[in-house]
Amino acid sequence: MTRPAPRQLTAAAAVLAATALLAACSGGDAGSGDGGSGDSIVVSTFPFGVEQFQEAVVDPFTEATGIEVEIETGSNADRLSQLELAGDRSGVDVMLISDAFAASGQEKELFESFGEAEVPNLGEIADFAVEEGFDGPAYSYQLNGILYNTDEVTAEQAADWELFADPALAGRLAFPDFSVTAGQLAVSGVADSYGDGPYDIDTAYEVIGSWAPGILQFYSSSTEVTNLLTQGEIVAADSLNGFATTLVASGEPVAWTAPAEGRYMATNRAMVPVGAPNSEGAHAFIDYLLSVEAQTASADLVGDLPVNLAAEVPAELTDVVGDIAADPIAAGYATLDPAETTPNRAAWLDRFAREVSSR
Repeated sequence: MTRPAPRQLTAAAAVLAATALLAACSGGDAGSGDGGSGDSIVVSTFPFGVEQFQEAVVDPFTEATGIEVEIETGSNADRLSQLELAGDRSGVDVMLISDAFAASGQEKELFESFGEAEVPNLGEIADFAVEEGFDGPAYSYQLNGILYNTDEVTAEQAADWELFADPALAGRLAFPDFSVTAGQLAVSGVADSYGDGPYDIDTAYEVIGSWAPGILQFYSSSTEVTNLLTQGEIVAADSLNGFATTLVASGEPVAWTAPAEGRYMATNRAMVPVGAPNSEGAHAFIDYLLSVEAQTASADLVGDLPVNLAAEVPAELTDVVGDIAADPIAAGYATLDPAETTPNRAAWLDRFAREVSSR
């Protein structure tokens, strides 16, 4: 593969920092593992939005540093399983993965930690993105809320969890299955609103179970819930904010709102596997990923909400979430503690199937 020549940078300090981090890699043998190459890295990521991610982050990084990036894709579960099986022979330098799976991988000691010495832009991102409990930072986040038909439901109705208990809407509502990202966030939102906090699963399942007869579908994919909404089969659903972006932009009578209470968000993390062939290149890539330049481009092209709060957020995203994008913590959102969720996830998933979605 022909490597493009590095270009001279004049504006992005983050890119300059990334380039400096790579100085030791220029000889082509500075990777930390066997077979590592200083001028290439492997990034494992989600299977959707790959072309946009390439344009927003990968290509500018390669132009700035001369480091080629090979992209591997797959689901969170599949990629984590493959990493566990391969161990330090996986060949992956950076894994972009949702927080629940990142925490699961950490329990199995699959990832290594790093700090500002390796990734200077860790000091430039929101505090929630570098919270304790994770070996790698968040590079984007997703808000849980309610997606609704504006012709059928008001914003005030949608913001109240009692929406799901309204007999007038019975059979016209959807709720996430616990297996999807929104599922844990919704359950914790109900637990916080009706019980003693986000991990009061007994109360949450009692409440959601009472709603179950009026819920048409416990969905397991974004396509499933957006199709139900656009086809008129449901009028509202608990969902992540990203489900609304295309629908709102297209002019559909659809909006998304944050719940009045019980606001939780998920993060996508940038992790470095143990034994990464080119850990220095991995750190440089993550540093660039967290820069204002990359975060702005990713928000614009990929639709990721940025953790670098100095990044510009496009109208397509603010049309959905409004001022929350300026500072989700100030807007009342919180992340969940992996020390609480990870050890209990399997049991909570089993209970949801027995006590909620089967009713």
